[in-house]
Amino acid sequence: MIPVSKNHPDFLIDELDLQFTAIRSQGAGGQNVNKVATAIHLRYDISTANLPEKYRQKLLALTDHRITKDGVVIIKSQEHRTQEMNKAAAIERLIEVLLPASKEVKKRRPTKPSKAARAKRMDKKNQRGNLKANRAKIRI
Repeated sequence: MIPVSKNHPDFLIDELDLQFTAIRSQGAGGQNVNKVATAIHLRYDISTANLPEKYRQKLLALTDHRITKDGVVIIKSQEHRTQEMNKAAAIERLIEVLLPASKEVKKRRPTKPSKAARAKRMDKKNQRGNLKANRAKIRI
């Protein structure tokens, strides 16, 4: 089990839910790139994952381009030269995708400006209006 958030000990990723596929990396790099599959595709299906329901609903509601319409997180990692390092990097990026679901949204409490703030605003408006009125042509 991989912890996602320190503040939420019940938000864990089960390693059995992760699907790794080794693929060849893109771009220049010589012989190693052409013959060794070091890049990793990580797939994490949110809908079938072993997660508490509150986190699952939040994850499915996220608008991240790495989450498909079917609720599958797809991450490609190819920045390192070894499969093991790319797996670790992919898991770190998966945690970054899942982390916003652990944050609690504070309920907004409506506020009003105070009487003094309203009076101050009106005074500034009057001062500005007087300044502009004084710029006008003087009629005789």
